[in-house]
Amino acid sequence: MALIRSVSGIRGLVGDELDHQAVYRHTLAFAELQPPGPILLARDSRPHGAELLKVVSAALRQAHRQAVTADLVPTPTAQFLIPLRRLAGGIVLTASHNPIEYNGMKFMGSDGCFIGSDKCSILFSRADQIDIPDPLPVKCARGSDLIDGAGYHILNILDLGCIDAAAIMRRRFKVVVDTVNGAAFFALPALLEALGCAVVRLHCNPDGTFPRGTEPVPANLTDLGAAVVLHGADLGMATDPDADRLALVDEDGQPLGEDLTQVLAIDGFLRRTGNQQPVVTNLSSSLLLDRICERHGVEVKRSAVGEINVVNVMRAAGSLIGGEGNGGVILAESHLGRDSLVGAALVLDRLAQQTMTIGAVRDSYPKFEIVKDKVSIAGLNPEGVTGHIAAAYTNVQQDTVDGLKLLWGDRWVHVRKSNTEAVIRIIAEAPDAAAARQLADDVKQLVMEMPVKGPQ
Repeated sequence: MALIRSVSGIRGLVGDELDHQAVYRHTLAFAELQPPGPILLARDSRPHGAELLKVVSAALRQAHRQAVTADLVPTPTAQFLIPLRRLAGGIVLTASHNPIEYNGMKFMGSDGCFIGSDKCSILFSRADQIDIPDPLPVKCARGSDLIDGAGYHILNILDLGCIDAAAIMRRRFKVVVDTVNGAAFFALPALLEALGCAVVRLHCNPDGTFPRGTEPVPANLTDLGAAVVLHGADLGMATDPDADRLALVDEDGQPLGEDLTQVLAIDGFLRRTGNQQPVVTNLSSSLLLDRICERHGVEVKRSAVGEINVVNVMRAAGSLIGGEGNGGVILAESHLGRDSLVGAALVLDRLAQQTMTIGAVRDSYPKFEIVKDKVSIAGLNPEGVTGHIAAAYTNVQQDTVDGLKLLWGDRWVHVRKSNTEAVIRIIAEAPDAAAARQLADDVKQLVMEMPVKGPQ
């Protein structure tokens, strides 16, 4: 397999397509593109992360760059720290929700945001052209270690103007936290405790093992649900390995689905602030957000999937809050990146605004169900796939900003090439699960009918 390269950075199987040479080349290319100054280095808890971080540091030394090493911190913490410390950019070694045998590199600019598609294209092209020494140097870049980087991030969240920390503290929530032994192992429990919560830790040991599936999707949250019930907790919170995504479990141990994180956070923000600026989310996010924003008289704008795509639309629209339906919340007051810690604080603030359980708040919302599926991209031309589907739905509203989205009044299906896996994603939503499943299955059947070598 080739490296997966997109606006989300690069990802691959460690030792195969993602080897030391690939990491070294991409680091050198990134260093060439960034303005003068030190570069932040961080990683998630994957067992190969520490070794690969040394390779990155050695490449920075060759590029005559200094490094500031935050080591094992959430990706959003790294994003927050870059502008705070006035650094030239940052590299985080993570494959986010991909399985443990994968790793990758996320590239951030001096503003702490992911670099855009144009700059990514230049970086990838340059990396492919770079000749590297053999053997690779082992001396690391000169620089410094950033002590307690997560502490700065937590203090920023506690001081946000759009949450009422005192109101959260008065509720004395009990929360079970499952960080899949990933980068949020310390930061998320510490934040919640600072907000007056009683925290039960589950899978909060960064030992390089992921004891459940890496994505915080309902199928992977059975342990969390059971722990919520066992401990009589108010809710459960789960992250992915690099902690940019947050999923929730209600007081009965039932997963709410990733889209509810964004909805609850934004609903609470709008209730608290009365903000009337547009809210931004991606094309694969739930219609429920639109319905909640309608209650507040706020417009929803949609972007292509990918954090930087949401951020770019937020900037253009003057938006203060947005995110993605995979559990990613973006709050401009903190930083422009998906952040599970910010999401957690906003969700608790929403719950603190009323004396209702999280399950009761969910039940007060309109009902929508999302079904997610995927098909291997092997032998398929993604553009040919979307063209084939579009031809079968000529009487349906179509959006081609990112793959193909078919829209009806109360339902939709979105088909697109993944930014992070070698698959075509199929996401459908409708007022009930059966209708959403049927939409996804109908489109998946069209994909499966495609010849192995699609139209070129």
